Amino acid sequence: MKTTAVIFALVGLLGTTGLAQSVFYPGNGVTLPTVVKEIHLVGTSAATIGVDCVVAQDGRVTTATVASSPDARLNDVAIRALRQWQFKPGTKDGKPVAVRIFVEIAIDKM
Repeated sequence: MKTTAVIFALVGLLGTTGLAQSVFYPGNGVTLPTVVKEIHLVGTSAATIGVDCVVAQDGRVTTATVASSPDARLNDVAIRALRQWQFKPGTKDGKPVAVRIFVEIAIDKM
């Protein structure tokens, strides 16, 4: 079975984080980033890890925090994998922007 990642928009309004770059939430004219390249994970048991992250204007994941996990030992592996993903960035007014999203990373059983 192939690993699938489901991207969910976090409920919220326009927000900012960091010192230099505004980070937006999907909605109100802000589009979701879309996955271009995904790293598939396989382990000794199936699991799903929820990660809150920011996809930057260049499509890279800049920040990532585990929000839900069945096993803390899987967290670092999931974050490292997510940082290798590539996204088409979200947009606002037709221009790429940093967008905060929630990603579920599925780990398939061998």
